[in-house]
Amino acid sequence: MEQKTALVVGARGVIGGNLIEHLEALGEWDIIGLSRRGGADQERVRHIAVDLLDREATGVALRGLSHVTHVFYAAYQDRPRWAELVAPNMAMLTNVVDAIEAVAPALEHISLMQGYKVYGAHLGPFATPAKESDPPHMPPEFNVDQQQFLERRQVGSTWTWSALRPSVVAGIGLGNPMNLAMVIAVYASMSKELGIPLRFPGRPGAYTSLIEMTDADLLAKATVWAATTAAARNEAFNITNGDLFRWSTMWPEIAAFFELEVAPPLEMDLTEVMADKEELWNSMVERHGLVATPYSDVSSWAFGDFVFAWDYDVIADASKSRRAGFHEYVDTRAMFLRIFGDLREQRLIP
Repeated sequence: MEQKTALVVGARGVIGGNLIEHLEALGEWDIIGLSRRGGADQERVRHIAVDLLDREATGVALRGLSHVTHVFYAAYQDRPRWAELVAPNMAMLTNVVDAIEAVAPALEHISLMQGYKVYGAHLGPFATPAKESDPPHMPPEFNVDQQQFLERRQVGSTWTWSALRPSVVAGIGLGNPMNLAMVIAVYASMSKELGIPLRFPGRPGAYTSLIEMTDADLLAKATVWAATTAAARNEAFNITNGDLFRWSTMWPEIAAFFELEVAPPLEMDLTEVMADKEELWNSMVERHGLVATPYSDVSSWAFGDFVFAWDYDVIADASKSRRAGFHEYVDTRAMFLRIFGDLREQRLIP
């Protein structure tokens, strides 16, 4: 079996962390994780800490990685405004590609993680179900710029690229600005601690609109599939669980897991309402014997506000990946309950 070497960029995020676990389980990969914080090395995983915005430092950090065959790019830098996302996220990808191309002659593939921002989902109601062939929208949009960069760079190269477009990704990962499962779990746990029912905090229209999710484990499988399958070369793919739901039907299921009653939705700004809850969280950690986790690492309230404001359908057509050979799917209700159960087992929530 041919041994492959993966460079996972953004190794400490929900997507990168789950991807590393999947690559480890496959047993045919050597893995290098790249992140600002680094990590603890394991048998098949080596971590490198580097600030990818520092071009010189990135070149030095990647200088010895001549054996890399696949780059899985899932790094992300957040900024307050959409236009401000372009420069740092383009710089990080460019620095990685420049550095690895210069030292890795056996490079086969670069995988790019994107999302529905490509379709303008973050701007307002968009054409659904979104297809990979849909026309672009008015820039700025760093996801589009990143893909165009890879398309240009690939011309005349021996490596290929793929772009994965998940919906909202659900998994376990601390300190991540886009972790909806953790938002819901902490919000529900605090509701129970305070003795109040679980209310949907988003816009009324978001409660009844269609939405879909992407399980982080499913996404990891799809990412490796696209990077190692001839039919997926130089293509973009929507990757979803395969089912649709409305929060109006999912919310009672979530409440039942936490043994909470459901009360009518009440629109609220979680960033504002949850800003004073650090003391409550710390008391919960002590009272329930939880892992001592800083409130900042479990609270992604701004992302919760973002998702719960979608008072329009947010769905995409994932049939292209099925036609190309990827047939995995996940039941979203079971996914949520599994993640919440894992969070309890790991003593991250009571």
